Amino acid sequence: QVQLVESGGGLVQAGDSLRLTCAVSGRTFASVAMGWFRQAPGKEREFVASIGWTDTYYADSVKGRFTVSRDNAKNTVALQMNSLKSEDTAVYYCAADRAIGRLNSGSPSYWGQGTQVTVSS
Repeated sequence: QVQLVESGGGLVQAGDSLRLTCAVSGRTFASVAMGWFRQAPGKEREFVASIGWTDTYYADSVKGRFTVSRDNAKNTVALQMNSLKSEDTAVYYCAADRAIGRLNSGSPSYWGQGTQVTVSS
């Protein structure tokens, strides 16, 4: 079993930066792929970014603005979000799976509870 707890959400203005962190417990962290998804009001949950051992993946909408990273010593994964836009407003979810393909497809085995990010224009 894997437990995921997100933190770092909040209210910011367009153009600002925000860093989300996900603390992971319950499994050997280095063996799981980690990722971030988001869900805006009235929309379906969508993939944002993921990281395997060293490989990273990003949605086109966040490429060049968001960076995903992991700290295997601290069992955490982070999402650094720069140049935020109002369309980035959503609940952001941390996710984990042994297979990065399954995670990237939107069907990870484990989810966090989500953290709200609101970007005012």
